[in-house]
Amino acid sequence: MLSKALLRLGTNAARHPWRVIAAWLVAATLAVLAAVAFGGRTADSMTAPGLDSQRAAQLIERAGTGQEGMTAQVVVTPLDGGATFFGDDGARTALTRLQAEVKRLPHVLGTSETAGALEAGGDTAVRGGLVSTDGRIAVVRVQYPDQSRLSAEDLDALVGLGDRLRAELPLRIEMGGNLFYAFSDPDGGTSELIGLLAAAAILFLAFGSLVAAALPIGMAVFGLTIGVATMTVLAGVTDVPAFAPVLGSMVGLGVGIDYALFVLARHREYLARGLAPHEAAGRAVATAGRPVVFAGGVVVVSILGLAVANVPFMTVGGIAVSIVVLTMVVASVTLLPAFLGAAGPRLAQAGRIGRALRTARPGRLARRRERAAGAAPAAGWRRWIGHVSRHPVLYAIGAAGLLLTATLPVLGLRVGLPDDGSLPHSRTERQAYDLVAEGFGAGTNGPLVIAADPAGDPGVPDRLVRAVAADPGIASVAPAHIDRATGIATLVVFPTTSPQDKATTDTIARLRTDVLPTALGHGPARAHVGGAAASLSDVGRRTSERLPVLVATVLAMSFLLLMLIFRSVLVPLKAVLLNLLSIGAAYGVMVAVFQWGWGGALIGLEATVPIVSFIPMFLFAILFGLSMDYEVFLLSRVREEYLRTGDNGTAIVEGISRTARIITSAALIMVAVFLSFAVADDPSAKMFGLGLATAIFIDATVVRMVLVPATMTLLGRSNWWLPKWLDRMLPHGPVGTDDTDGADGADAESAVGAPRAPLAAQ
Repeated sequence: MLSKALLRLGTNAARHPWRVIAAWLVAATLAVLAAVAFGGRTADSMTAPGLDSQRAAQLIERAGTGQEGMTAQVVVTPLDGGATFFGDDGARTALTRLQAEVKRLPHVLGTSETAGALEAGGDTAVRGGLVSTDGRIAVVRVQYPDQSRLSAEDLDALVGLGDRLRAELPLRIEMGGNLFYAFSDPDGGTSELIGLLAAAAILFLAFGSLVAAALPIGMAVFGLTIGVATMTVLAGVTDVPAFAPVLGSMVGLGVGIDYALFVLARHREYLARGLAPHEAAGRAVATAGRPVVFAGGVVVVSILGLAVANVPFMTVGGIAVSIVVLTMVVASVTLLPAFLGAAGPRLAQAGRIGRALRTARPGRLARRRERAAGAAPAAGWRRWIGHVSRHPVLYAIGAAGLLLTATLPVLGLRVGLPDDGSLPHSRTERQAYDLVAEGFGAGTNGPLVIAADPAGDPGVPDRLVRAVAADPGIASVAPAHIDRATGIATLVVFPTTSPQDKATTDTIARLRTDVLPTALGHGPARAHVGGAAASLSDVGRRTSERLPVLVATVLAMSFLLLMLIFRSVLVPLKAVLLNLLSIGAAYGVMVAVFQWGWGGALIGLEATVPIVSFIPMFLFAILFGLSMDYEVFLLSRVREEYLRTGDNGTAIVEGISRTARIITSAALIMVAVFLSFAVADDPSAKMFGLGLATAIFIDATVVRMVLVPATMTLLGRSNWWLPKWLDRMLPHGPVGTDDTDGADGADAESAVGAPRAPLAAQ
């Protein structure tokens, strides 16, 4: 049985702590060495099979134009406010030198001939989209090979050149492009540190002990090191999206500390009963560790459900994050009990509470130990849960109405691509974006690339140029480039609107459905619209189409798993419905903040942006799994009390009040960790951080402390109803009787799924 296996695992780890800790040290060292030797860099391949933008990318690759590689742009303007590139020889000379030095950088395939176009005449430079009409702003576009042949050193070389030339040339120099997006250092390092410090402070307040606060942090750091290193090795085999390490750090820190917190709290309960440290650790892992295993399983199942989207980068990102979660689960049942064994009996006391224990009269000693260990429910929580249970209809309707109201903004959800215009003004990418938008129009920051196979019709490129240029959403079209070997034509097209504007998405759709088919006629020629904006638009549409499939898949799997754990039909049904409410409310808050700008300044958001196309699906998978964590932990204790007393009302009040302090502490830790990422520069990290923090906060307060006791009170004994025929079909092994306490029997009835007769059979 799982309980017995966990009991042996936890007890042995606590008996031989230094062996286990040494094993984890070796594992962490090997993982880091493997990451250094075999790891790769993250790569953003925002494509998926069957998308029109993917077909465009394939044609571009066949043509070998180099447009399939990475790009950067260097945007310059004279420091002299009255000078222009048309009439100032010093500005043109400086631009010529800058362009020449950029060309000499390693791996640069070529640059736009901005200086040459100026020599040919100002009109030539303006028509080529290289110099603004007023002559104040010039762009040098830089072409690199595919990302697989590049590294962060190429970005460092370009940035270093810019830093040097700023001191030597009379030009303001700003830079941007997808080279920055691919190789800029993520914001995660600082955010992780802030999250760890916040978690440490909350843990210390919860336990009143530096030792107790340090153990979950230490376990999470071990697990995160191995998980992220393994993710890096995975990146050497396949394309791991750039957001995966940041998201993995977010989720890994949150669940790792949470899981450790629940095991540690149960361990201190057993210490307060007078058990030896190794025995207390073993029983803590056997009881609290089992919900950890199941909760971690729900998180992994939910995240792996992303595979139904048929978007490879999302599937790989889900696998990468799942690796971190699984590592944290393993650490919770092996490394943590080793830490508990090494700490010994010191965890039974905490600061002033510990000193009070040493001086207390014997009659009060047990009660104080119980309170110190968190075994006794706080009177305040018991009163609150009892109050909600006495007015279940009022609180159920009120809380559900509040969450439904918070969900309403979801009706205005718009997915898209936050561009460099959403970055802080201090970033050079934002400065370059603003200069380009000022000089050439907003759409120049997000060009589309149309790839066409004329199929032997030489008139196709000219017809495409005329038709596309006539579209009201297109500002300009560069001359078509025709590959002699394949005949494939590529057109660089500049919309009138920015990459994140809904009008750009409408323009892409119009090109595909009306403009291109009309220009091509009924012949065999074909054309496709690509580019970053088109790719993100396509991925957004794909994920929107597949989101209902993901929701149905995750709900079904989670319902079945919870039914196995709790031997009930209505408890898992209630759980999935309430989790949907909290996730919907989190979506609503994201729309209000990022699309409407409500409170955006509080997290450093300087402009409204659409929701990144793949984030809603990713958030659903992760949030549903994390919400189920608290459901499993809370209902495990309610189930224990129900099996012990047979009274539904008592079980609700005692079970929830006994877990309330730990759940709220765990939620505070997760919220602190996630909010630390919400202040990062990258809008995607902000969305992940704020969405996760909001959902966890709502889940641990409104849902767990109001809706759960209210609905369980209304359901009464039906909470634990299970048809006899279904009970016979469900396996009993993994959730059978917990006899970890042996002859003592104190926890024999604390099994989550102890084989008492279900309601229908009683």
